[in-house]
Amino acid sequence: MSLFKDSYYALTCDDPNEKVLLTKKLIKYQKKEIGPTCEVKKILSPGRPLKPKLVSFNGAPKRDKSDLGMIKNIHAICHIEFNAINLALDAIYRFQNMPHQYYLDWIKVATEESYHFSLLKEHLEQLDYHYGDFDAHNGLWQMSIDTDYDVLARMALVPRVLEARGLDVTPSIRKKFSGSKFTRMVHILDIIFEDEIGHVKIGNYWYRYLCNKRGIDPVQTFDELIKKHIGSNLRGPFNIEARLLSDFSRDELEYLEHPERLELNQSHP
Repeated sequence: MSLFKDSYYALTCDDPNEKVLLTKKLIKYQKKEIGPTCEVKKILSPGRPLKPKLVSFNGAPKRDKSDLGMIKNIHAICHIEFNAINLALDAIYRFQNMPHQYYLDWIKVATEESYHFSLLKEHLEQLDYHYGDFDAHNGLWQMSIDTDYDVLARMALVPRVLEARGLDVTPSIRKKFSGSKFTRMVHILDIIFEDEIGHVKIGNYWYRYLCNKRGIDPVQTFDELIKKHIGSNLRGPFNIEARLLSDFSRDELEYLEHPERLELNQSHP
């Protein structure tokens, strides 16, 4: 038995229902040895069904406030959660020399992401639609490819940028659904939002652990990684309350809101 091999099998599984089942089975490693390491392969595309068709971000379906537009919104969030399962599984499989608690944390994340995906998939089916009925973009997984060279880069940019962005935008999305006939989504979004605070908190913990271990400054390193992988400063508005709950430091929040001040300090040591 090996957590790394089992994570790989779940990660490369094409069938969404089977992927969820394989992911849930990883919970057994919370009470067992994680087993031997295995060969780590570059994964350009994780296991996924033939649909949804993947398109560029600009080619993704436009979502207005019509009933169909709201259903497309549900589908888009469902696709995000499907990607989130794969991102968590890859964080386990790819980085095999981390402390034991790291794997317990990311098993928890993967399991919760699979639950979110299942809730959304089932809700779509209740509305007579299915996951895969609309095109989707692949930006989330692309960040996984871009950061597969270093666990520090992965911790910096997936939970602390991509997932944290969910904390910023979910309240406004929730408000849209609360004013529509799709009010079931309000409950689902509340579950996701609460869990995502924990996921970002896990990312923050391991990012700081790695910065501390390497003797590097978390804020300056984050800025360098943002410039390297995103190329521009992150755009707000930021959900300060939720980010504080997920253990962003005051210095990090100051950087997010005023990145130019870090650049000014660097130019005037």
